Amino acid sequence: MRKAVLHIPISVTVLLFSGHAAAQTVSINVDATSPGTPLKEVWSWHGYDEANYTTTASSLALLDTLVAAGPDPVYIRTHFLLNTGDGAAALKWGSTNVYSEANGRPVYDWKILDGIMDSIIGHKALPYAQISFMPQALSSHPTPYRNSSTTAMDGGCFYPPTDYVKWGSLVRAWVEHSVARYPNVERDWVWELWNEPDIGYWKGTEAEYQKLFDYTEQAVHAVLPKAILGGPEMAGAGNIGAFLQHCATGTNAVTGQVGTRLDLISFHAKGGTSMVNGHVRMDLGNQLRLHRTGFAAVAGFPQFRSKPIVIGEADPDGCAACPQTQVPADAYRNVAVYGAYEAAMMKHSLQLADSLGVNLTACLAWAWLFNGYPSFQGYRTLSTNGIHKPVLEVFKMLRKLKGDRIPLTSTGALGLADILKNGVRGADPDIDGMAVKTPGKVMALIWNYHDDIVQVAPAQVNLNVKLPAGFPARVKLTHYRMDTTHSNAYSAWLKLGSPQSPTAAQTAQLQSAMALETLNPPAMVPVVNGAVSQSFDLPRHGVSLIVIEDPGITGSGEEARTSGRKQAWPDLIRVDEAGPHIVTVFDTRGRRIVQYRGMGPKSYSLRGLAENRQLWVRISTPGGQRISRDIAP
Repeated sequence: MRKAVLHIPISVTVLLFSGHAAAQTVSINVDATSPGTPLKEVWSWHGYDEANYTTTASSLALLDTLVAAGPDPVYIRTHFLLNTGDGAAALKWGSTNVYSEANGRPVYDWKILDGIMDSIIGHKALPYAQISFMPQALSSHPTPYRNSSTTAMDGGCFYPPTDYVKWGSLVRAWVEHSVARYPNVERDWVWELWNEPDIGYWKGTEAEYQKLFDYTEQAVHAVLPKAILGGPEMAGAGNIGAFLQHCATGTNAVTGQVGTRLDLISFHAKGGTSMVNGHVRMDLGNQLRLHRTGFAAVAGFPQFRSKPIVIGEADPDGCAACPQTQVPADAYRNVAVYGAYEAAMMKHSLQLADSLGVNLTACLAWAWLFNGYPSFQGYRTLSTNGIHKPVLEVFKMLRKLKGDRIPLTSTGALGLADILKNGVRGADPDIDGMAVKTPGKVMALIWNYHDDIVQVAPAQVNLNVKLPAGFPARVKLTHYRMDTTHSNAYSAWLKLGSPQSPTAAQTAQLQSAMALETLNPPAMVPVVNGAVSQSFDLPRHGVSLIVIEDPGITGSGEEARTSGRKQAWPDLIRVDEAGPHIVTVFDTRGRRIVQYRGMGPKSYSLRGLAENRQLWVRISTPGGQRISRDIAP
């Protein structure tokens, strides 16, 4: 149902901070000659409340967009996968009707749940499968079962089971059914129990949640001994200690023994937004402090320190389903700042995890779409009625990053310690970035972030990228940009008069504006003294992705995906060109694995070379042709 919308534009206030009446100039240096360390791509995890949206055309189109943006798996988490109901999609609700009883005996019906999982798997993503909530026939408070309103959490689905053994049997049946229906469930899927049991999503005690986890763990691992199961997905990062203590030293409710197996640790963190002097203010510092609290709790248990950590909801604010018409401070959601926030948050979260010696695996964005609501109403989403928001363009940029992370230094970076203490609220923004390399390619993601959504002069960025040996005298440079005037369908929508029912011509304009745009056409640029230099303006809250490539290398391997994973590397590679050639196999750090020299046409065996690692192959011919692919087992 479409609803009337009151458009509340963001108040833009011109602030000239002391010392910054003129544009800020920043020098950024990237050293691609450094060996680097493997990049952890923590940004490819997404989630939403409404499980039944998953099968809709708009949701599948959004999923396809994310999957196509990069080679690594996209993981999807959603609520309500075990709820009783008719499967109709609704705001902050969902159901699959998997469980009922007849004469006290379980009756399983997988039809609706299969449709959801088929959609995820069929579109080459993977489930971060949330085991929740309680079916009505198992709930200790079965009526009223559904929440009394959209925002209330008072339904019977949030109560403990009447019978923990039956709950365990349901979980086991779901896992067995999944194994029978889908390939590689044990290897590929990630499982977790419940959502935010420290607030209204769980009406039992903390001890009862721990008991539920014990029964769930036994059920999952009885079928899949190597499966990854995590918890507790607490709303408060500081609330995970008792659960960790239970898993470490508590009495297992099923076995009576000490401890419960825990494969992954999850919690949530929301930065917070506010209105200050008529404009929106974000709170990146608080977001990172919450991450630090959770990381420190994990670090306090040596047995869990190396376990993967998933921040199961890592967002600028708490309520995705609350539009800016209700909460004016949520007006950030349509504009460029949301993307810059995500980029900065990802880098600083990785820094923070490294500093505490813990294993951050994902910062999941709890933002997807809401079907049937007016465009750009200010819900926390990635897409609105099929039109991509600016934040999605930044996720597309992040998905392009792969390979080894290399040093990037910026004179405009505030630094992690300062942001943790003060946020990004003073005279200076955080102008910083991340850089990566693969053989023949160097990428730098750069942002201009500040908590305050106000208008200031763009910064001038002077970028210098030192390239490894082997790059030619001229390289291809592509500069992607998201800001108010690039990769920004919201700005285009405003210029069109904010149409809620756009014409075909207007829709075409919006679709064009939502594509990831380049600042300038890709160009060949010189390498001087082993480096590439570029200068450009970067507006406040703008994000740039600079890609520098050896023009003789083509193909990225991003097309080689099946069910969220790359295809197997072929056993043979054939050189069709006649004459002498060199075939060189590299790992992702650019180290040579093996090299062949021969006369073409000729085939070479690559059997076994790709086991447990990514590889590149370069074929050099007398004519200088190079072909390279990124491949994985």
